[in-house]
Amino acid sequence: QVPLVESGGGMVQPGGSLRLSCATSREIFTFNAMGWYRQAPRKERELVASITTYGAQVYADSVLDRFKISRDTANDAVNLQMNSLKPDDTAVYYCNTDPPSQDWGQGTQVTVSS
Repeated sequence: QVPLVESGGGMVQPGGSLRLSCATSREIFTFNAMGWYRQAPRKERELVASITTYGAQVYADSVLDRFKISRDTANDAVNLQMNSLKPDDTAVYYCNTDPPSQDWGQGTQVTVSS
């Protein structure tokens, strides 16, 4: 069983917001930097945001100032707040360690369309 479960995706209009959540095991959460990745149709999977065990964050240029990654230590979860969404943000979003392990969850679909 893959201990990475993403949720929170959906369809939203341009300019809207979504909040993604990733539940994982305490061991994975405690000892690893965590990242949110996405894969759009016909494109390679890319890292959009990552957060270290002590909270330092890194963002892809394409999402800087729009997305915010955070760690929920009470629930061993990693969240991604996405604001000002654009059609180019449409993708399946995954969480994993950073760098990623070979085990991926099912992901959650985000569709930005009017």
